[in-house]
Amino acid sequence: MNCLTNNESEAILEGAAASPDHENVDVMYPGLNGRRIAMVTFSCYPGDARPRRSIKALLSQGACIDLICLMDGSNPSRENVGALHITRLAIKQRRTGTLAYVWQYFTFIVQSSLILAVRASLQRYDLVYVNNMPDILIISAMVPKALGAKVILDMHDPMPELMSTIYSLTAKSTAVRLIAALEKWSLARAHRVLTVNLACKRLFSSRSCSADKVGVIMNTPDESIFKLNYPARMHASPTPTRRPYVIMYHGSLVERNGLALAVEAFAHLRKRVPNTELRIYGRHGLYLDKVLEKARTLDVDDAVHYLGPKSLDELVTEIRNCDVGVIPNHLNPFTEINTPVRIFEYLSQGKPVIAPRTHGILEYFNDDSLILFEAGSLADLTSQLYYAYEHPDAVRETIIRGQKVLMAHTWAKERERLLDQVNELVSVRLVGKSLVAL
Repeated sequence: MNCLTNNESEAILEGAAASPDHENVDVMYPGLNGRRIAMVTFSCYPGDARPRRSIKALLSQGACIDLICLMDGSNPSRENVGALHITRLAIKQRRTGTLAYVWQYFTFIVQSSLILAVRASLQRYDLVYVNNMPDILIISAMVPKALGAKVILDMHDPMPELMSTIYSLTAKSTAVRLIAALEKWSLARAHRVLTVNLACKRLFSSRSCSADKVGVIMNTPDESIFKLNYPARMHASPTPTRRPYVIMYHGSLVERNGLALAVEAFAHLRKRVPNTELRIYGRHGLYLDKVLEKARTLDVDDAVHYLGPKSLDELVTEIRNCDVGVIPNHLNPFTEINTPVRIFEYLSQGKPVIAPRTHGILEYFNDDSLILFEAGSLADLTSQLYYAYEHPDAVRETIIRGQKVLMAHTWAKERERLLDQVNELVSVRLVGKSLVAL
């Protein structure tokens, strides 16, 4: 759950209210103008980026949105911001075990289902937009659907892969097979499924629904914040008289993202490149303490700096001040199909990226557009860190090719794909067994 400070929340909410004026003066999709949409997400608003940007895009086309989300402790339980009407449910998200998660999900599903059932009976919705996790949150859309609403299920993450990674379960375990069955049931009840990359689309269509039902809307940086910067001419070997060579990690500080591996590789690199630093950004957790203890054990704690979480604007500045970004993910069922948005954030600022050679990344990048290493390999990650340091001219060419991939997937383009999907769905009605455009 991503929650923001009060000032950040206020700025985003003001932007959401103003978006019809500054994002699109002319409505590009008149079929969305005046549509009544419900959105449900088991996360904070405006802290969760994907629902936030979907909402902003739909508001810009004249839609009216009822949002049901989690309370974050700083925003009111009910709030109206232009055509956005927010209901925040006072359910605490506690990371205390599986049973706690199940109870939180159950409570949220019951409450959101009752709210939407009452509202839909009073004034029908054109669309219910459900964000996973959990997949079965789609239950909250069943009464509006019975009354004629279309349903989108936005699959941010594949739950079987994520749960098997977090809890070290096999695909044949009872829990994972149950979660996979619930996924299939949930996707069958949506009119349209959206997901984050081609690897997830292929995964869902292989086990839960047909491929033509699944659309891809990638998580890419908002270019109004991550403005494109072309790579500057780089020079090798910062010396003691120059600033340090800075390696950067930002994101979730959890074991599956491999920060400990990055610290080990950094320790090996520092034997060859003494004037270097590893800067870490993200919310503090128990795993970070283990990583910092490893840095002390490896005697590099003087050069490994934890600098806390940053706002998006601050993050842009930090990326500009680094030399290379590292994404040291371990190889597991979840990271195998993940395409980290951090890749695009580094590229947007003209910085090289060292990332694992996984399916979710190779769908979009290759050795010409990223510096790739074999996931989980300490030797390969260390080698690629030294390569990035030692070959600035070749690395600059790699960045330029990587930025071409980024330009094919800017948020402006992904936003248009999202609006195409929604517009197509709400602009048809059922006549007998046929779909007819309105």
